[in-house]
Order: sequence, then structure tokens, then C-alpha cells
Amino acid sequence: MTGPEVLDIGREAIFTLILVSAPVMLVGLAVGVAVSLLQALTQLQEQTIAFVPKILAIFVSLLIALPFMAEKLHGEMLRIAARIATG
Repeated sequence: MTGPEVLDIGREAIFTLILVSAPVMLVGLAVGVAVSLLQALTQLQEQTIAFVPKILAIFVSLLIALPFMAEKLHGEMLRIAARIATG
């Protein structure tokens, strides 16, 4: 394998990582902002209040996005295996 091929594989892997993690990260971000806004409006400054809704939302988003995530990771693994097999 040449240097540019290795860089291409690395670039594709990073892009796949971002694509796979984006749904869960965006849900965590949205729930975090919503809880922070709610805390600011009600003047509740307890830091543990933010964790439970975030954990539940991330768990639900994982259940929903898991088929998409698995498909993308499977496709990336097939591409890498094909490149290894062809040399």
C-alpha cells in the first residue's frame, strides 16, 4: 500500500466516525441545551439534573440510530477488507 492509499483509508475512516457518531452527539447537544435553558429559566442550578435526561435521550437515540450506524460501519469494514485483499 502506498502513502496516498493509507491517507485515503484514514480520511474515509474519520469521515465514517463523524457520520456514525453525529446522531447521538446532536441529540446529546440538543437535550443539554434544552435542560440548561430550563435550568436558567427556573433558576435551578443543580448539576445532576442535566444527566438523567441526557442519558435517557442518548440511549433512545442509540436504539433508533443503531441500524444506520451498523450499516455504515459494516460498509466501511467491507471497503477496508476489499482493499487489503486486493493489495
